[in-house]
Parts: sequence; C-alpha cells; structure tokens
Amino acid sequence: MIISASIISSNFLEFGQQISDTKKAGVDWLHIDVMDGSFVPNITVGPFILEYCRKIVDLPLDVHLMIVEPEKHIQTFAKIGANRLSIHIENNPNALRTIQQIRELGVSPSIVINPSTPPEAVEYLLPFVDMVLIMTVNPGYSGQNFIPEMRKKIVRMKELINQINPAILLQVDGGINSENIVSVTKAGADVIVAATAIYKHEKGIAAGVTALRNP
Repeated sequence: MIISASIISSNFLEFGQQISDTKKAGVDWLHIDVMDGSFVPNITVGPFILEYCRKIVDLPLDVHLMIVEPEKHIQTFAKIGANRLSIHIENNPNALRTIQQIRELGVSPSIVINPSTPPEAVEYLLPFVDMVLIMTVNPGYSGQNFIPEMRKKIVRMKELINQINPAILLQVDGGINSENIVSVTKAGADVIVAATAIYKHEKGIAAGVTALRNP
C-alpha cells in the first residue's frame, strides 16, 4: 500500500517542519490538491508550493488538478517538479490529448472521477494512464466523511483495470482513516490519499501514519 499524504490539512504556520515530519513518518508521496474555486468551491495552492516541498523533502509530488482547463497549466507544474499529474474527466473534453501532453512532459498521467461519475466513463483512457483516482467524497474540502457506497465503485474500477491495463495504480481519496482503510484496500485500492487522518491525528503525524499502516 502506498500512502500519499495530502498537505491540504497540514498546519501552514509550521509547514516546513510538518512536511519533514511527514517524510520521517514513512509516507511514500506528497499529495497536492490544487483547487481554483471554479471547478470546485474552494481555493487552495498554486504551483509555487511544489518548490517549497522540493526544498524540504525528496518525496514524489502527486499533484491533483481540480481546476478548469487543466491543460493550460500542466507545463508549469511539470517544470516545477510534479512527478504525477491527475486531471478530471468531468471538466476536460480533450482528456486524452491532455494525458498525452503530460506524458510528453516526462510526468506520469492520472485520470480522476468524482463520486457521481461511473468507472466506465474512463474505460477508454485506461491504456494511456498510469493511475486512476477515485474520489470518495465530493471534491473541494478536506475533512469530509467517506461515502460508503464508493466501495462498489472501487471494486468495479479494479475489475476494468485488471482487464485492460493491470499495471495501473488505483488511488482513492476522501475520508480515508484507520477505521475504513482495510475495506478500501480490500476493494482494490493501491494508493491511499490521507489528509485529516495524518495531519489532524490527536497524537501527531507519525501516529497518524502508523494507524493507517496498522489499522
């Protein structure tokens, strides 16, 4: 299981120390949620935050673009140091072209589906991506509760992946914690995105990661 720590829930007053502690806690990737206030109802960070992450740790940067017209920004994120770029199917009628452009930039492409989008919506893209991200909350805010009905979607998505491109990683993001992580991984998730479960854990970052590793 790969754990991608979502920095959206970190304490930005202590950002450097928190990111350093995140690596020491044993996470595999840093997950960076980029929101524009248009595609989703919140505004978070832009490309600049990748530079700071790069100066602090050498973890892979897993960037999730929740923005309109993501194709206009992929070059900037690639140049700054994104290792993975995830775009949504819901807001990109030219998703395949954007995915191809991401790969041409030397970055690993991923496709994302919201809770209301069926797995079959991205079936035709599976030969071209390295990862599929299933949102298990409605995107826009950290701290939401996992939607239990999404487990069936994870199972179905894993079936399609195994049929078409078994090398694809299946990532799940939204309300994952020590109480539901086992059911999510059993359903087929390879990569877990965790925000609140890590950065808001009552005993600290290391304890949050340990609880996810050993639920």
